[in-house]
Amino acid sequence: MRTSALLVLLATFTLAACGGSGGGAPSIPGGGPGGSSSQTQSENAIETTNALGAPVKTISEFNDALGAAPQSAGTRTAQSYTLGTCDNGFEFFAPDKNGDPNSTETEYFYDSGCTQLARDIVRIYSISGSSETVNRTDNEYAINNDTPSAQRTTTVNIINGTYGQYGYPIAADGFDRSAASQLDLAGTKTLLDDSALVMEPASGGVNDFCSDGAGYNATGIARLNETFGWQGGIASGTRTVNNDGSVTWQATHAGSTYKGPIGSLSIVVGSANTACPITTPEYTLAGGTQGGSFSIPVTATFKLGLLIDLTVTNATLANSDMLNVTTNTNLQPMNENFITGIISKGGTQIATFTVDAFGDGMLTITSSGVQYVIDDWHVLK
Repeated sequence: MRTSALLVLLATFTLAACGGSGGGAPSIPGGGPGGSSSQTQSENAIETTNALGAPVKTISEFNDALGAAPQSAGTRTAQSYTLGTCDNGFEFFAPDKNGDPNSTETEYFYDSGCTQLARDIVRIYSISGSSETVNRTDNEYAINNDTPSAQRTTTVNIINGTYGQYGYPIAADGFDRSAASQLDLAGTKTLLDDSALVMEPASGGVNDFCSDGAGYNATGIARLNETFGWQGGIASGTRTVNNDGSVTWQATHAGSTYKGPIGSLSIVVGSANTACPITTPEYTLAGGTQGGSFSIPVTATFKLGLLIDLTVTNATLANSDMLNVTTNTNLQPMNENFITGIISKGGTQIATFTVDAFGDGMLTITSSGVQYVIDDWHVLK
């Protein structure tokens, strides 16, 4: 099971608020391969992790946006799905437990008996013809803790869509989606990331899609006295419904990483796109210094609404770094070691990270042992 990384991060915020962080950012010991400093290794590792996190987080959200209802391929089946009933660590309510009109609530648990809550996702939606607005609130829970460790709020606008039961867009018909999202930790705006998706109508159980997005850490990494961001997109990807009911998203995410003084980054919003490939991104990043480009081939498979396999092979990154990601399918998706990433340079390991299916875990710099907390696929602290 996942350890309380979010609680560690929450405690860090609390100490900082109480003046417990001292007079300056702590130093990072150690050197590295080729004489590179641990500071540089940390910067490269954070940029790499965020570059991977951008497509995985947005693909996970895209997948979830297509529904937890029984008719949605890759989520639940009509045979096992009952409103408000525990189904192997999953519960779904429509309307939500608060009884709000035009709403749903999805809960994921650490255990199959639905006793230890991991995620609570509430959607309140409004449909007008082929358009829809969704206000989504995700509460995150550390294991064995009944108080949310973090909260993500997202405003979603969908156009050119058709909608099924509970207001989910129908993937087979295609749609265009824009989303602005904010992650708050201990009441502090911590992470901002916006994303756009153009889903083409399906043919033979396969959708072509494209996307763009940008994001950054608003609070920055105190020990490095820097903040980190990213922008990029998918020119052409596929969403495939498999014979076993799972869904596989496959694409190469290309873009750039950015860094700068804390508070120097912001997201610029342009016009929504309705066709692939995207020539003018809806979301770009302003401020900071470009750290380098990346190209990450991602294959992500979901079943019953949960990520069950993530694979990245020899991804090309800035500074000649390389990323490989594997999934330990012998572990449960909620295990903090479910997914492992290895960042290397010239055949030498620079850093590793382990996360659960929600993208929560730790990034560790190999030479120094310094660790950074990952939440929802991005490095926060």
